[in-house]
Amino acid sequence: MNTAPLWRRAVAEGIGTGLLVTVVVGSGIAAAKLSPNDVGLQLLENAFATALGLAVLILMVGPLSGAHFNPVVSGVDWWLGRRTGGGLTSRDLGAYVPAQIVGAVLGAVLANLMYGEAAVSWSTTERSAGHLWLGEVVATAGLIVLIFALVSSGRASYAPAAVGAYIGSAYWFTSSTSFANPAVTIGRAFSDTFAGIAPASLPGFVIAQFIGAVVGVGLLAVLYPTAGRAASEVVTTSQTTGVSS
Repeated sequence: MNTAPLWRRAVAEGIGTGLLVTVVVGSGIAAAKLSPNDVGLQLLENAFATALGLAVLILMVGPLSGAHFNPVVSGVDWWLGRRTGGGLTSRDLGAYVPAQIVGAVLGAVLANLMYGEAAVSWSTTERSAGHLWLGEVVATAGLIVLIFALVSSGRASYAPAAVGAYIGSAYWFTSSTSFANPAVTIGRAFSDTFAGIAPASLPGFVIAQFIGAVVGVGLLAVLYPTAGRAASEVVTTSQTTGVSS
């Protein structure tokens, strides 16, 4: 189990989630400026930067907080650990989730300011459609299965590369471009740029992400029924087992 003080772990989650959103939004702004007439190239640049940035952030923060950066990952970790006495406690979860959300919002503000944009500019990019919500269910379920499969099979050291690769590829194989994270989704609403999402679209995406988490837990019950025993390793101080989203 992680022995670092909860306040330090929560701060780490906030900083990590904030920097993740800074990477997502900042690279989206840069991509739009560098390739203004090619949306496909913009998406490639955004996905590439996000995949690499996520892997680095997992390595940076994972040994301290587990580098969840994601309320559904933290929630599943808490849920699976309840039976075994491992994973996040209710108190941990109550600290992690607000830290992740606040960090995500501040990360979007930081990206906006770095590129000379208004600190807050509500996104006008509508992302409300059934096929997009389905994409979010798929993206989130896959992320949950990946993280806990790695941990339960003793391969958590692969998480930085594997999770980064998964999110980078899911930008392309899901219709929603794989937000798969309620905190990051909320943060992206604060920037009217390439990576943004309109506030009115938030409820559908967040609901789909929670449905995806439930689907992921169901798949784990079938594929990795002992995943709950490894929940503690998702919040470890080990130098090789930090796990993110």
